[in-house]
Amino acid sequence: MNGFTHAVTDQQELDEWRDALASLVANAGPERARQILDLLAEDASAAHIDWKPRHGTPYINSISVTQQPAFPGDLATEERLASLVRWNALAMVVRANQAYGELGGHIASYASAADLFEVGFNHFFRARNPGFGGDLVFYQPHSAPGIYARAFLEGRLSENDLSHYRQEIGGPAVGARGLSSYPHPWLMPDFWQFPTGSMGIGPISSIFQARFMRYLQHRGLQDTTDRHVWGVFGDGEMDEPESMSALTLAAREGLDNLTWVVNCNLQRLDGPVRGNGRIIDELEALFAGAGWNVIKLVWGSDWDALLANDTDGALVHTLSNTVDGQFQTFAAKDGAYNRAHFFGQSESLARLVEGMSDEQIDRLKRGGHDMVKIHAAYHAARRSKGKPTVILAQTKKGFGMGEAGQGKMTTHQQKKLDREALIAFRNRFQLPLTDEQAESLSFFKPAPDSLESRYLHQRRQALGGYVPSRGQTAAPVAVPAVSGYAGFATAADGKEMSTTMAFVRMLTHLLKDNALGPRIVPIVADEARTFGMANLFKQIGIYSSVGQRYEPEDIGSILSYREATDGQILEEGISEASAISSWVAAATSYSVHGLRMLPFYIYYSMFGFQRVGDLIWAAADQRARGFLLGATAGRTTLGGEGLQHQDGSSHLTAATVPNCRAYDPAFAGEFAVILDHGMRQMLEHDVDEFYYVTLMNENYPQPSLPDGVEAAIIKGMYRL
Repeated sequence: MNGFTHAVTDQQELDEWRDALASLVANAGPERARQILDLLAEDASAAHIDWKPRHGTPYINSISVTQQPAFPGDLATEERLASLVRWNALAMVVRANQAYGELGGHIASYASAADLFEVGFNHFFRARNPGFGGDLVFYQPHSAPGIYARAFLEGRLSENDLSHYRQEIGGPAVGARGLSSYPHPWLMPDFWQFPTGSMGIGPISSIFQARFMRYLQHRGLQDTTDRHVWGVFGDGEMDEPESMSALTLAAREGLDNLTWVVNCNLQRLDGPVRGNGRIIDELEALFAGAGWNVIKLVWGSDWDALLANDTDGALVHTLSNTVDGQFQTFAAKDGAYNRAHFFGQSESLARLVEGMSDEQIDRLKRGGHDMVKIHAAYHAARRSKGKPTVILAQTKKGFGMGEAGQGKMTTHQQKKLDREALIAFRNRFQLPLTDEQAESLSFFKPAPDSLESRYLHQRRQALGGYVPSRGQTAAPVAVPAVSGYAGFATAADGKEMSTTMAFVRMLTHLLKDNALGPRIVPIVADEARTFGMANLFKQIGIYSSVGQRYEPEDIGSILSYREATDGQILEEGISEASAISSWVAAATSYSVHGLRMLPFYIYYSMFGFQRVGDLIWAAADQRARGFLLGATAGRTTLGGEGLQHQDGSSHLTAATVPNCRAYDPAFAGEFAVILDHGMRQMLEHDVDEFYYVTLMNENYPQPSLPDGVEAAIIKGMYRL
């Protein structure tokens, strides 16, 4: 071995290598050190060495103390505001459950996420206004009480409104606004923008909203350059397939207009998310492997001095080898317990806290409860270029609830607190409430001229207004006369064609309309050729954020595969979840961007409602407008493919969605009437509905439509 032996493990030699790296950083700077390390990693990956880098980083913050910017706000005032919002959110849920024992609601989730939201509200979440399209924010659904509580401080909701949480029917009867359990645009159409109550729907939707903003930008339809998409989600929610399924797309598309904040309170409903592991480490590996920028926000400022004094690495080693189930126990216990059972694991750890009281140890914050650290993470995320960012923020579920809920296995189900717990919560957050006010769960709102109220409104004015808020103003788009694009179908005179081919022909004509054509968004899940749409590849192109970096095999064909930055087709590959999410982004553009778009998503009918029904319900909730086209429909259409490809039930499912208008036309002329009616309803008359139409692939004689049957066709029956 050329003189080398297994003494490579000798500590002196290891120290020399580490000293060499430290010298390189000190003399040439971090950037040069990264270049050298990248080069060494490339050489070390050679087959004869067989070295692979370790996944993950130590269980500490990604942003060091020296890297974090100065906090730009009044920290004390922001912390007081956060405490008030926490209280009002808790009071709202507990009062509702005292009045109606089975009403439900959640306290612990917002208690863990409050500071994550408050930093966003005070410094990052920008509102839509006449001069700016605004940021998009996806709110963790179980944190909805906190969002309502903040809107109460802002004057957008009244005390009477808060008193009718989860009472959408009874509230209006007494002059109050019933507040929906989770974000529901259908129930609160001027407040919530996106429904996130079904786990996994928010994450995948945020990715495709960010991607659709780039689509609008590249096609020259709207300037979305400076707008940003934020998503605050839970660590348990990351187990949903929809949460993970589009991570690589976000990285592949370079969506640096997207930031996820994953609230890692380490608990789901029944127990730990990863009791025998560390969810932050697992998510770091997943997101980094997918190509995201990962920021770990694990420990608060109180830990900075402890980490600085950790000269032998005992603290970092112990943190990196403690599993989440144990961290949950530490969260639920007091300072004395943590001194004995965490810092008592070694003499080195014990020395780090020998000058601290048990109360000081108890108050050591996790990163997601420290506004200074949160701001540093958000600040870095907004400046990341070329890739999306995820912030993995460690928190305590039920933070501040003490013995009543902090870190407890049952905290998610905690809806009621006794007098002692309420007063303890008041004391913990230094709330300006008497014992009687705390016990009676009185809402608290600072006076309009108080420092807190003035600061809150000043910060929102600086960010363009108040969020969440949903708009619905968009200029109408003229729909051409049906005779111009579908005359061949309404007057078919027995000509043979399938209803699928009739649709493609109508779509081709509509795309050429000067007003409507640019607003059409054709969407397919890798089946365009099946449906006879290949001619559109060259005509309008397939959207690609990087254009086409290769010469397609069929470049000389009139049907050649053409990708372009201004392409119009969204080709989502074999992923119905991606395709429907793109459809939803386009179908809600009138509200999200003030720009009416008309998406057509065509797919095998069996792989629609039956496969992505939850996403379709979410589309209905946010008042989507567009066409879903279930092609190759019917039980006999694809007999050779087997039962899974035969659809005789999709209309039964579609019929359960209140604002979905479902049709199964037998003839091309009928489809033309439905298409014309739907476009006018959605684009000209502002009707919040979408259409599901099944199409056949058999060719058979198509009759001409009798005069005056249009209204009857829309009703569902006419005399042929």
